[in-house]
Amino acid sequence: MTGTLYLIPNTLGETEALANVLPEQVQRLTAQLDYFVAENAKTARAFLKLVGAQHPLCKPMQDITIAELNVNTPAAALSALLAPLLAGQDGGLVSEAGVPAVADPGADLVRLAHQHKIPVRPLVGPSSLLLAVMASGLNGQSFAFNGYLPTDAAQRVSRLKDLEQRSRKEKQTQLFIETPYRNAALLEALVTTCAPGTLICVATDLSLPSETIRTMTAAQWKTTAAPDFHKKPTVFLLLGQ
Repeated sequence: MTGTLYLIPNTLGETEALANVLPEQVQRLTAQLDYFVAENAKTARAFLKLVGAQHPLCKPMQDITIAELNVNTPAAALSALLAPLLAGQDGGLVSEAGVPAVADPGADLVRLAHQHKIPVRPLVGPSSLLLAVMASGLNGQSFAFNGYLPTDAAQRVSRLKDLEQRSRKEKQTQLFIETPYRNAALLEALVTTCAPGTLICVATDLSLPSETIRTMTAAQWKTTAAPDFHKKPTVFLLLGQ
């Protein structure tokens, strides 16, 4: 019998109020595991210490193994990450923030787990993308996540025009993100590129005490001060009208 690969949600930022974002069952299950795959071992340990503070029966940190999986991990190394599970040990896949395997290199490991007939169990927790769609007031019946837009200004404008056209034609909400210190530049590109009536939502620090979410037309954003989102994780959404 193989072990089970648990997909463990992380918080979307620094918070001590773990119970506000992760169900008790998820915390308890996480505390019972001693093998994890994470993007960064250091930040994963910080997350596990936060879980351990709520669960005294959590395994000692020195007894926990954390293997790293990130954008620099070669495909040939994935099989070794699953070796403990193939030997019968349960393991957890943890993202840097939010749910694993969504906009996250862990998706490749999950696919390989299926190929090896390893049970995969996703656990409930915060997803910035779904939270943003829920709170935006835009179309939640049809939406698409587009990752990062080009950093080159001309290419970014061209991509935004394509996304706006697709959104208007298919009535589909378009989501994207940016490196947090470039948030202001992206919002500026949005309001100057999009048609005045296009709806734009800016959702920052979702699920955190500093959370802000606002949806307005491009024309309204032009006359409104930018939110306090410098160096803060932000999801941008648009819906062409």
